[in-house]
Amino acid sequence: MSFKHIVRELREMRDGIGSMSRRVGERRLWHSRTMSHIAPDLASTPPTPLIQQGQWANLPPELLSDIIERVEESETSWPARSAVVFCASVCKSWRDITREIVKTPEECGRLTFPISLKQPGPRESPMQCFIKRDRATSTFYLYFGLVPAEGVRDKLLLAAKRIRRATSTEFVISLVADDFSRASSTYVGKLRSNFLGTKFTIYDSQPTCDAVDQPNSRSSRRFNSKQVSPRVPACNYNVGTVSYELNILRTRGPRRMQCAMHSIPVSSIQEGGTAPTPTLFPQVYDEQFSPSPSLKDKELVTDFNSTPSTPFLQSPLSDPGAQPLILKNKSPRWHEQLQCWCLNFRGRVTVASVKNFQLAAAVGPSHNVSAEQQDRVILQFGKIGKDIFTMDYRYPLSCFQAFAICLSTFDTKPACE
Repeated sequence: MSFKHIVRELREMRDGIGSMSRRVGERRLWHSRTMSHIAPDLASTPPTPLIQQGQWANLPPELLSDIIERVEESETSWPARSAVVFCASVCKSWRDITREIVKTPEECGRLTFPISLKQPGPRESPMQCFIKRDRATSTFYLYFGLVPAEGVRDKLLLAAKRIRRATSTEFVISLVADDFSRASSTYVGKLRSNFLGTKFTIYDSQPTCDAVDQPNSRSSRRFNSKQVSPRVPACNYNVGTVSYELNILRTRGPRRMQCAMHSIPVSSIQEGGTAPTPTLFPQVYDEQFSPSPSLKDKELVTDFNSTPSTPFLQSPLSDPGAQPLILKNKSPRWHEQLQCWCLNFRGRVTVASVKNFQLAAAVGPSHNVSAEQQDRVILQFGKIGKDIFTMDYRYPLSCFQAFAICLSTFDTKPACE
């Protein structure tokens, strides 16, 4: 049996489960209306589930593991990789085995589930993406791939919408392109600027480490919006800052920027070092965790580079000896013939722009980081056409963190140019 045939049967089975549950519900409703006797008390009898998992849930674990491993190895790129997601959508047993087989982007260099966008990228080759800007709606779309493909629907990874306020600008980041509400389950974080547009703060919707306990009742709230569950966390965790150097003399030249990743220790780029890797999105909260009325209209912000506001929120850099990872842009060189500043983007950037940059680790001799690692580009961003930009990132940055850093270039910076 071919893999395409298996995936096709999985889709048919998923559609069939929905129609079967509706038929069972209608049949029981008709049966209850036609019965004339008094129904017995079923309080002590456990309810019978209406949705049945079907014959695929009873496959031997060894056979099931072999099937999912073959699908995972054969479907390496999107949209074909959606077959792996279909396998995890069959039932709980399939989902558990799929999660064990599918590795993180750092290990396999692939993006599969939404949580992959919060996990560090691959160590060796960068993850290549591109960004489309919609000027009319102030919306930015991050897609997976080298460049936009003609006649093929690109894989959307993240979307962001710019919201201008009186004293700042915010970029709300979502998993979908049509819902940017911070009360939605698709909300993953945001980027906020100061008044001058010289400093940006990256806020994550969840801690970067699963070991961090979930916040107590004062750090969550309940919303009524269109989502799977109306109870979602309303926390924002400060995981990084992006700072642009002021250009007081108004001299011509590229922007100078520096990023402080408060949630990533500098030891992550040392030999044998690791970066925080979340494995699950935050779970929804029960009614018992509803907040007090005085906090319903407030938003909790937890700063990872300061003292936690509650004992439930601990920073991964709580060790006094740990230092956050600092990234700085590589200095370009002046090209006499072209009369412009140049950087080697290895063919990924084709249009000169003040927004183009490359970020590398800013470390000293005391950090014990190899020269090769110091010179390695962790994030690069540049223009290739009208409202189209490339974004390549690698370990220890995640896709979400890299996207947030790149969004900072789209805000107006009169004091930096």
